[in-house]
Amino acid sequence: MSIGNAASDIRYLLDRDYPQTGAVGFVCNHYRLDDESRRFLSRTVLAKAVCEKRHAKFLSCDKIKGSKIMIDGYNIIIGMESIIEKKAYLCDDGVIRDIRGVFRNFRAAKNTENAIELICRFLKEKKPAEICFLLDSQISKSGALAKELREKMSYYGLKGDARTSKHVDYDLKKSKDVVATSDGVIIDAAEMVVNFLACLVSGFPHLGTGVSDMSDFTGKKA
Repeated sequence: MSIGNAASDIRYLLDRDYPQTGAVGFVCNHYRLDDESRRFLSRTVLAKAVCEKRHAKFLSCDKIKGSKIMIDGYNIIIGMESIIEKKAYLCDDGVIRDIRGVFRNFRAAKNTENAIELICRFLKEKKPAEICFLLDSQISKSGALAKELREKMSYYGLKGDARTSKHVDYDLKKSKDVVATSDGVIIDAAEMVVNFLACLVSGFPHLGTGVSDMSDFTGKKA
């Protein structure tokens, strides 16, 4: 299929230091791929060097226990919703991501509560010392979602807080705590990072059916 060939071509260009936007645009134009395919490829296909660096950087899932953890709230909740809805993808760097691009237009939906429930159940099992969910204050009803997260954390006996911030990315990049995110830019900048959604899926194996990889999208390994 053309998208499988496109993924291979994009990797070839990225491995030779072509900028991602230009590489994806050039290759997708060549294969005449639609916007959905472009969005998929731009989020899932990465240079080998980037993938190797991130794999080496990720802390073991066991490191969550006893650690203070700062969670990229919307990023992780949206990713968890996508897993539940079977719309999540395993990317080249081993990170599970949503490819719908709903972040700025996020609205709580029927699976938001389910996503929060699973996240809190996982955290209760992993026993971090303290948790902080960070939510972008620019997104509508972030305060209400922070309140819901605090209530759910209290229900599960989890120590910590959920709060809004005008500069979530900066806070995560500069954090001295373990950071949980699927955002590549934050992963590269943060001091300590855990591949949170991959850890969660490994802890609840039945969720693995909600995560596709390149072979599911193309019908063959890219």
